[in-house]
Amino acid sequence: MSKIEVNEIAGRSGTSISVASGHKISGAAGSIVAPGHVIQVQYTQYTDTFTQSLSAETDTVLGAAALSVNITPSSTSSIIKLDAHIFHEWGSQGDAGNSVWFFYRDTTALKAPAAGSRPCGISMSTVSYAGDEAGSTPEIAYYTYFDAPNTTSQITYKIGLFPRYNRTLSVNRTITDTDALGFERGISFTSATEIAQ
Repeated sequence: MSKIEVNEIAGRSGTSISVASGHKISGAAGSIVAPGHVIQVQYTQYTDTFTQSLSAETDTVLGAAALSVNITPSSTSSIIKLDAHIFHEWGSQGDAGNSVWFFYRDTTALKAPAAGSRPCGISMSTVSYAGDEAGSTPEIAYYTYFDAPNTTSQITYKIGLFPRYNRTLSVNRTITDTDALGFERGISFTSATEIAQ
């Protein structure tokens, strides 16, 4: 195998460089990048169920290892696009409109800046039923955040939640979880996508 060492490649005529049909350029993970290019995707998809007790007005990590995702950026200039989908049901439907969701980067909360006594996060739960119902109709939290961690060390991203009241949250199931129609189950995930800059 021969090796060519250069610092720059340019077209001999024109501004395009072609790769012959059936051939490809390959390299180690993160070695071939362009701005906007997806370098890697890491995710945790959780299919089991759990419940978690929440303390009022306290930033909380939800699900710990069940919903955390690890990623090691290949460049300090990369942007990490975080996505979360949390299938859940509150012990009181009114909590969906009084609690906020966000992310943690290790122990740093990633959310709207502090604004007095207001709860600050990224998003809220989406209510799937018009009436006051807690027991058999779940809610959804789906939200995104763009992080610039400026590191090539491993990061652990976690789901953050600020509940307004003391409550128990059910994840991937309804509160009563009866084995019957009308008591849905679902899947939750957290993903981290490294994007070259």
